[in-house]
Amino acid sequence: MLVSRLGARGFRSLADLDLDLETGITAVVGPNGAGKTNLLESLAFGLTGRSFRTNDRRELIAFGGPLARVEVLTATAAEVAHAFVASVSRAEGRRHLLDGAPLDPSRPPAARPHLAIFSPDRLSLVKGPPGERRAELDRLVAALWPGRAELRRRYGQALAQRNALLGRVAGGVAPATELDAWDGALAAAAAPLIAAREEAASRLAPAFAVAGDELGLGDQASLRYAPRAEGDAEAIREELGHRREADLRLARCSWGPHLDELQIASNGRSLRRYGSQGQQRAGLLALLFAEREALLESGAPAPLMLLDDVMSELDGERRRLLTERLSLAGQALLTATDATELPAAAASRQLRLRDGALVGLAEAA
Repeated sequence: MLVSRLGARGFRSLADLDLDLETGITAVVGPNGAGKTNLLESLAFGLTGRSFRTNDRRELIAFGGPLARVEVLTATAAEVAHAFVASVSRAEGRRHLLDGAPLDPSRPPAARPHLAIFSPDRLSLVKGPPGERRAELDRLVAALWPGRAELRRRYGQALAQRNALLGRVAGGVAPATELDAWDGALAAAAAPLIAAREEAASRLAPAFAVAGDELGLGDQASLRYAPRAEGDAEAIREELGHRREADLRLARCSWGPHLDELQIASNGRSLRRYGSQGQQRAGLLALLFAEREALLESGAPAPLMLLDDVMSELDGERRRLLTERLSLAGQALLTATDATELPAAAASRQLRLRDGALVGLAEAA
């Protein structure tokens, strides 16, 4: 899966641009404030309809402008081309289209590469609440096994229905016996989701340990899925029955895979609680490379790697190792304020930005 072209209009501080992209590593080089992060964000926005930096899409519109619009062209291994268009306007809200048709944000299309994004804004994936790590693991499940892409949505629907019924029962407007059917429905949705997460995490763990060691976490870097609920659907249904009284007091489901954790640690200590900023950065990078390894081993396309300010806290040897990993397969864009930060393999194709405008393209002979 290759992203072949990016077009952006009215996006943050970027000047209007049309950019052809290639496989391998592309370095986006420029001083602070040049628009490097905005360029990566525009590419992610075009593909997903979302920003990895803000939940308010209106912030993506250039100051004083009416509209931000991004078009991204992709091509599959069979050279089938697709066009993603994402836009947000102050008057009409947002749109996200694939080949002219609206996209369902809950169903990732096969024409879109899996995105692996490193950014200071994404450190919350390591140091933030468990929900972000669950969502990341579920995105990987969908990328590894497209047939399981609906598991998260199905569980969320069953959970919402059971929670609504818990509220009605607690309020005395519905009998508790109605919960029997929704206990069964929730358990039936929970069991395959837990199994898929467990399998995905088991694929990530060895590669995370190797990448974590390379990136400075030491040889005790670990990743482990910690489910709240275990067992088959029948065992989960029985446990929901045992916990019903507690759930009725809370008027919500207090147990299940919506509370699971993906534990990321170094030397047995949680990076979320005890990791330094540098360790949390290394943990995020190791997680992204572990996802990449899992996808490649499964025969799936390599993810599109968007790496913002990734070199600044790595020494020369770790920069070299990171570049070697990126050079093995797929497509990556990384930002740097100074080309001297980049190993030769990463500096071979450079986009130069200044004041939001593309001012040069340099390629090694």
